[in-house]
Amino acid sequence: MKTENPPADPAEAPAGKRRPRPEQKVEITDPKAIRALAHAARLEVISELYSTQVSRTATELAAQTGLTPSAMSYHLRALQKWGIVVPAATAGDARERRWKAAGTDFTIKSGGGPASPEFAVLDLELDAYRRRVKAHAEARDEQRRRGESGEPPASVVLASNLLYLTPAQRAELTERIFGLLRDYELEAPDAIPDGAVRMATMWSMIPDDRGGPAAV
Repeated sequence: MKTENPPADPAEAPAGKRRPRPEQKVEITDPKAIRALAHAARLEVISELYSTQVSRTATELAAQTGLTPSAMSYHLRALQKWGIVVPAATAGDARERRWKAAGTDFTIKSGGGPASPEFAVLDLELDAYRRRVKAHAEARDEQRRRGESGEPPASVVLASNLLYLTPAQRAELTERIFGLLRDYELEAPDAIPDGAVRMATMWSMIPDDRGGPAAV
């Protein structure tokens, strides 16, 4: 999920990288729709469906979020109302409806002020990040308690930088970051490399409110 519309794809991915998948952006601008996203289960659904590009049932998604299938069905219908998810084709005699992402990329665009609903969405995203970090730390500690050797759990990477960028440089950096991420997206949902670990990524660029020394 993105908080601003990324630039167009690079003309060609670097050699040896995975090809970027065809893009179909779903952009949300209606404040009511953005407000409707301010729910942890709904953000989890968006993250799962858009990142994997695989259809899921309400029961499958409920198992990931700790909700009941009926409660998850309610949230899926709400997301369908705003064009974020759509019903997916069912295979064979499947009795439960499957749901999929309405596109390949999801973007929130609003120009609201400090009280805008993006802040609620941001809080939920940060909460999800904290949950992942905590779970990772607990898994690492449990491995140490058991005295297990071998390959350690996947590492957590967190970096913070302060840069001085012109508008052109900001646009260039955004294009390069999203282009690099697209290079590592799967060509197909079932083309997961052996030994791959599912990793959650988060990237942000925002003006620093503390300012800085004036240019000489």
